[in-house]
This record gives sequence, C-alpha cells and structure tokens, in this order.
Amino acid sequence: MLTGRIIFLCNFSQNCVRIWNKESIMASEKISIKKLPEKILIIKPSSLGDVIHSLPLLNTIKNHFEKTEIHWVIAKGLEGIFENHPMINKLWVINKDDWKRLGKIRVTLSEIQKLYKDLKDESYDITIDLQGLFRSGFLTYATHSPLRIGFKEARELSSLFYTVKVEGGENIHAVDRYLKIAEAMGCTVEDVLFPLPLIFESSLVKQIKSLMKDYIVLVPTARWKTKQWPAIKFAKIASLLSHKSVIIGSNADKEISEYIEENSGGKALSLAGKTTIADLISLIRGAKFVIANDSGPMHLAVACGIPVIAIFGPTNPILTGPYGNNKHIVLKSDLSCSPCYKRECSTIRCLDSISIDDVLKAIEKLPL
Repeated sequence: MLTGRIIFLCNFSQNCVRIWNKESIMASEKISIKKLPEKILIIKPSSLGDVIHSLPLLNTIKNHFEKTEIHWVIAKGLEGIFENHPMINKLWVINKDDWKRLGKIRVTLSEIQKLYKDLKDESYDITIDLQGLFRSGFLTYATHSPLRIGFKEARELSSLFYTVKVEGGENIHAVDRYLKIAEAMGCTVEDVLFPLPLIFESSLVKQIKSLMKDYIVLVPTARWKTKQWPAIKFAKIASLLSHKSVIIGSNADKEISEYIEENSGGKALSLAGKTTIADLISLIRGAKFVIANDSGPMHLAVACGIPVIAIFGPTNPILTGPYGNNKHIVLKSDLSCSPCYKRECSTIRCLDSISIDDVLKAIEKLPL
C-alpha cells in the first residue's frame, strides 16, 4: 500500500518530466517516459465516489508533468467536480446514461461517432483508462494515443484496447490502486492529495450557513438499498445531536430525506434534489462532521478533510472506505456474511445490527 500524509490542498510543486516507449508492457514494470507529453487524457466518467478516489492520481500526475495539459472524460451530472479546476484544461462531458437507452440509439451513435473523431483529433500522447469497462476501453482506443494505460484486471475485455496494462491488485483501496498507475509512469507519491476546485457559494448555501452556524451533514442514501442504514435511525440521531443537520441526496432520495426531516424533531433540513455538485462541496466543507452510508458524498467529505462516520454493510471498507485513518471512523458489523456485495437482501442484518448508540459513541471519538 502507498503511504504518506493525507493532505487536502492542491500542491503545485515542480518535478522532473519524461515520456513513453511505444512497446506494450505489463504490470509492475516502469513505463519508460523520455519526453514531456503535451496532452494526457484521463477517462473516469463515474461514479462520484470513484472520481473522488482518482483525485490523488490527478494531483500526482500534474505535479510530475507540470507543463502538460490534462483533459478528463466525465459523466454528465458530475462535471461540477472539475469545473474551474486549476489542474484540468478540458472536460469531455458524456451523457452515458442516455447511451444505454434503446430509444435514443440514433442520437447515441451520432454522438459516439463525433466523439471518436474529436478524441483522435486531439492527438493525445497518453490516455489513462481508470473506468475499465468496454465503453471506456473503446474511448481509450479512439484517441489513438501511442501510450494507452489501463488495469490488467479491467472488465468487459477493455484491456484489449491498452498498450500498457498495470496490475492493480486485490484487497487494496481504490485510491492506492489508481496511484499504482502514477507510480508506473515514474511519478513519486509522497503525499496523498485530494485537489478540489475553489467553489463560489450559491445563494442556497449562503442561506443555509447563515441559518445554521454549526451543522452536521447526513447522507442517508446510497446507490444500493442494501447500503442504506435505516432512515428511522438517521432521524433519531438527528433529533439527539446538539447541532442541526442538513440532509443531502438526489431527487430520487427525496422521500427518505423528507421522512428524516419530519421525524427529527425539527433538528434536520432536507436538501435532497436541491443541490449541485458545487453546492455539495460547499456544504460539506462547512460541516462539523458527516454521517454517511458507503456513498459518493462520503468520499467527497474525505476529500474536503471533514471527519466522517461511515456506516458499512455489504461492502468492504478496506477497498472503498474513507481513505486514511486519522479523522474517520468506520462502523461495520462482525457478521460472517458481510461483506457480501449483494444489492438485494431480505434482512440487511449487517446494517440493522449497527445501533444508534454505536453512532453516538463514534461521534464522541471524532477529532473535532
């Protein structure tokens, strides 16, 4: 595992530079880079948590190749992570969700055809595929970069599109796994940094911060229902805290978020469906701490340097937990069936076994 201090600021220190050999290599070998690349493309469209995990790689590569342009392929809805980002020169925003809809196949084919041509015309020196799916592998190939890097373990045959395959390994945190590519490129990883852009606060965020001098952020939902600690427990926690809470989520999370608000004894406010990515960054940066399921906003809190209490059920915190052990607390049951990685479960005992008292005791241990 890569080691180093956990820092949450951008670092633009100067480093030496190199560029590539064209021969295909595997795994732990160093990539021979002999000349400064003019452009590097990173393909990591989603999800929110995965994109956050890739920020240290961005920081490391930018520090090493200081004068190189870095472009990024991002999914529509997540572009706020990189808007006005000092390390990103160009964003390619793709509507990947629409690409899955048969009713939009003609539009999709037209978009992909244009994207294929535009990526090739950019003449990237290096393309890095962090997504590791057929679609991202195809986009990697579309660039015709002489050096196309991805993971040996990539799925859906996407590794066929790479000229270099780096072995990511198993039982390793996603942050450390991505940094293996930076190391293979000759970059030195000393400090693990999560560079996020400066955000101009919206009127909504300013209003919230004026109403609540100190507040807690609650993240009661997740992409899988089996990752969600019971909403009634989130409501009870909110009612017991000395500070008020802000509940964040998407439009799809409104029902759960509003339930928690209604059952919090007036101590929580639901903002589900009302915030942009930029708003989430601003809100989380101003929080005393965050209580969250295994979710994208949990990782966003880590990137912002805010203490996190992370509640885990069917997933493994070793792989996708809050990165670093200095500020964060993970709550997880000791049931033998966990982690099971199941998206459906009739009981979800792993989460039900985590009590309100467990969370309250964890709050007392936070370095506030």
